Amino acid sequence: MDAPQEKAPDGRPEAGAPPDGAPGQGAADGRPGEGPDEGPDTAVDTGPSSGAAPESGTDGADAPTPGLAASLVPMAAVVAILVGGIGVLQYPAELMLIFAAVVLALFAARHGRGLTTVLTDMGEKVKRALPAILILLSIGMLIGTWMVAGTIPLMVAYGLELIDPSYLYVLAFVVTAIVATFTGTSWGAGGTVGVALIGVAQTMDVSVAVTAGAVVSGAYFGDKLSPLSDTTNMSSLAAGADLYEHIRHMLYTSVPSSLVAAAVFLAAGTAIGGTPSGLGAVDATVDELHGLFHLSPVLLIPPVVVLVGSLMRKPPLLVLFASSLSALLLAAVVQGFGPGELFDAAVSGFTADMLGAGAVSDTLAELLERGGLHAMYNSAFFVFCAFFFAAALENSGVLRVLLSRMIARLRTAGGLVSATLLSGFAIINGTSNALVTYFLVNDLYGKAYRRRGLHPVNLSRSMEDSVTITEVLMPWTVSGVFFATTLGVANFDFLPWAVFNWSGVVFSALIAFLAPLTGWFGVRRLGREAEGRPRGAG
Repeated sequence: MDAPQEKAPDGRPEAGAPPDGAPGQGAADGRPGEGPDEGPDTAVDTGPSSGAAPESGTDGADAPTPGLAASLVPMAAVVAILVGGIGVLQYPAELMLIFAAVVLALFAARHGRGLTTVLTDMGEKVKRALPAILILLSIGMLIGTWMVAGTIPLMVAYGLELIDPSYLYVLAFVVTAIVATFTGTSWGAGGTVGVALIGVAQTMDVSVAVTAGAVVSGAYFGDKLSPLSDTTNMSSLAAGADLYEHIRHMLYTSVPSSLVAAAVFLAAGTAIGGTPSGLGAVDATVDELHGLFHLSPVLLIPPVVVLVGSLMRKPPLLVLFASSLSALLLAAVVQGFGPGELFDAAVSGFTADMLGAGAVSDTLAELLERGGLHAMYNSAFFVFCAFFFAAALENSGVLRVLLSRMIARLRTAGGLVSATLLSGFAIINGTSNALVTYFLVNDLYGKAYRRRGLHPVNLSRSMEDSVTITEVLMPWTVSGVFFATTLGVANFDFLPWAVFNWSGVVFSALIAFLAPLTGWFGVRRLGREAEGRPRGAG
């Protein structure tokens, strides 16, 4: 998830360093930190939580560990509930998460961890996630205030005037990538320029699913490679890798994924052909926007506030509030709205009635009526459901039991990386918390990477490729709910077009499997100054 993690007073992440003895910390000279007391590289703790998961409220030391056969039963039920209930039957994700959590909580109770323990852990997770919840609500307010100020209508008007429909998808990918890189937030990029680009697509009557996929791809491409991103910092920290070495190493998978994504979006745009059915209404829509709002470059002040505040590393909540406040002032001074309308837009969202009864066409009203704190209430409630599920999953211990059996059978670098990718994807879908997932993955695989002579940057990159960029694809994760709510497009609708997000996993596994044949290209080994060189190379 892209929302910032809790920080200590000195500015460093609260869970700033892996716990004593945590895997992934090599010796200072870059050699593997092996010792006679480390045991076999396949040994893992099969308890529900270790010190690497800083949010656990229990250590589970006295509780029995479930067996493999017993663990398969609740896990199969959970998969059936989530995939079948949410993905196939389209039942409410919140309710399905609660049902799945109850199944896991009952299993946990049978193995010595009662409901009180699960709820206590849930409370700890919610407490640590409070900054993310507040940012979720603040972005709702930001969209509402940018709309009433005319900032988003200005962006839409510029987009309609300047963008050729054939290049809309690829430009959506590039623009959101640039914004996310400079701000370090995929949520911010999606909630600002992403919303405007969806509006452009709606007006041009081109696919909003493809546009949303391009926005999501660009947002996570930029976020992944930004040194300002909290997830980029925390994944490198969890694995014990240098931040900038981590970013450079991610280029091996990010560059080919981004090129494939750009090619797909360019081809999809070219395939539009002729004149889209809504293109004839573009001029009318632009004229209508100019008639409803006083549009001028001064309305770009709120986005500039976000950009400057992010570059200056100011607290995200402060930046979002300052941008919203600047938008409210512009709405009052430039657009002439009164205090009641301004506060309604911030809290309840912008409505076409604010511009006068019957003043707005139905098509434009659908575009403009967005945002507000209330628009994010369901997403905020979803966070509580997700963390109830995460706490139950953690205390049940089933996921760690299943993963430990898989790790014990790994023999190659390709198998190890692939298992890391699978585990990261599974854990983030269960926890909806990237910070916890990073440390759990490191706890599971750190020693195995070192014993096979693989540098920590391989582990941190695998975390990003399986956790950071895939969370948004599933409708039961916090990031997935945020983007689906903000862009107004269902996760499974934009999933096939979020090319960067799913192709990163493919390239990550492919590079690892081919490493012995390619001279370890893209796989860094411990003790080697250069990447892509096998042992014994000069």
